[in-house]
Amino acid sequence: MSGKFVKYLAGALIAATSAGSALAQSSVMLYGQVDAWAGAIKTPGQSGTAWTQGGGGMSTSYWGMKGTEDLGNGLKAMFKIEGFFLPQNGQYGRFTGDTTFSRNAYVGLQSDTLGTLTMGRETTPYFVSTILFNPFIDSYTFGPMIYQTFMGASGQGIVGDSGWSNAVAYTTPDFRGLTANLAYAFGNKAGQAGQNKWGGNLLYFHGPFSATLAYQQVKFDNTPGDLNSEIPGFSSQRAVQLGAAYDFKFVKLYGQYQYIKDTITGGNISMNGGQLGVSVPLGTGSVLASYAYAKSTGASDTRRNSWALGYDYPFSKRTDVYAAYFGDHISGLSSGRTYGVGIRTHF
Repeated sequence: MSGKFVKYLAGALIAATSAGSALAQSSVMLYGQVDAWAGAIKTPGQSGTAWTQGGGGMSTSYWGMKGTEDLGNGLKAMFKIEGFFLPQNGQYGRFTGDTTFSRNAYVGLQSDTLGTLTMGRETTPYFVSTILFNPFIDSYTFGPMIYQTFMGASGQGIVGDSGWSNAVAYTTPDFRGLTANLAYAFGNKAGQAGQNKWGGNLLYFHGPFSATLAYQQVKFDNTPGDLNSEIPGFSSQRAVQLGAAYDFKFVKLYGQYQYIKDTITGGNISMNGGQLGVSVPLGTGSVLASYAYAKSTGASDTRRNSWALGYDYPFSKRTDVYAAYFGDHISGLSSGRTYGVGIRTHF
C-alpha cells in the first residue's frame, strides 16, 4: 500500500468522522397537523344555512420544518418554515392569495443565557396570548375569542394579521416561569418609515396558574398606508389584552379582557370585551365551553355576543375527534351559528 494512498485514506476517515460529528450536532424535523370537519354555517345577517365540508374546525391545518445546529458554548442556529393548507381542496394557505409559508418563516440564534433572536415572518406575541387563554385555543371556526379578535370587521377586531412579515423578534430566557416576547415589523417601503407594527407579551406559568399581558400597535394591515382604504382616516390601532387561567384538575377556568382603539380622523372607535371559558374532563375527553363579548363605541356602535360548546375526544396522543356548536350575534343582524363534527391528527 503506497504512502500517498495511506495519507488519502486517513484524510478521508478524518473527514468522514468530522462530518458525522457535525451531523450529530444538527437536527431537522418535519411535522404538522391535518384538521377537517363537516357541518353547517350561517353567518350573522344571512338568511340561509350552508352545509359544508371544511378545514380547520379546531385548528388550521399546516405543515412545517424546523431545525437547529449546535454552535457551541450554549449557542444554536435555528430556523422554522411553516405553511397553512386547506385539506378540503388541497390549496395552500388559509385563503386564496395567502402566501406559502404564512404561519412562520424565520431564521435566528438561540442562547441558553441570552434568549432567542429571529428574523423573517413571525407569529405575533398578541396571537400567542389570545390562543393560550381560551378553551378553544386557535379555532377560527368554533372559538368565540379568536373569532371576535381576528375575524371581526373593521372597527370590531385586530388588524395586521396573526403573523407579521419583515419582522425581528426576541424571546427572553425563562425566569422561574416568566418569559417576555417582543416583535417589530418593518413596512419595507421607501418614504414610509413611520409605517410599522410592534408589540410584545409577558407569559407566566407556575403550577396550575398561568397569566399573560399583551400589547401591540399596528399602522398598516398588509401594505403601508392601506388602513385608510378600510376606513377613511384610519391611521393606527392599539390593542391590549389580559389573560389568566387556573387548572383545578376537575375543571380549568379561563378569562380574558381586551381593549382595542382605532385612531381615525373622522372619529375614533374603541372596543371593550372579554372571554370566560371552561374545560371539564369527561371520560377520556373534555367538554369545552366559552362565551365572549365585545362592544364598540365611537364612530361605530356595535355589540357582539358569541358562545360555543364542544366535546373533544382523543383516540391517541396524535389523533382526536370533536363536535362543537358556535352561536354568534351582532347587533342589528340576525344571529349566526356554526355546528359540526371533525377529526384532527398530528404528524
